[in-house]
Amino acid sequence: MKLVMAIVQDKDSNRLANAFIDANIRATRLPSTGGFLKAGNSTFMIGVEEVRVPETLEVIKKTCQSRKQYLSSSMSLDVSMDGQVPYPVEVEVGGATVFVLPIDGFYQY
Repeated sequence: MKLVMAIVQDKDSNRLANAFIDANIRATRLPSTGGFLKAGNSTFMIGVEEVRVPETLEVIKKTCQSRKQYLSSSMSLDVSMDGQVPYPVEVEVGGATVFVLPIDGFYQY
């Protein structure tokens, strides 16, 4: 048994939840927040048999694609300027960060 933890952007989370249902993969979704962009994420916890890990990873990979997005960033152009000027910065968002962990025990009560 393995625990797959997938952290995905909120925009991808509903699509991924539906893909898990279609593939008969049970998952628990928890709301989370990213530290870098401070944007909403969802963390999925999936307990699967080891033989289903590649299938689970493939569902995540197909559903959560990274993409480019422009965000406004405050950046000072001159040290003597008091105000900050919003400056668009291109960042990569989306995709998934996935951890596969061993499970020492599994219990249902």
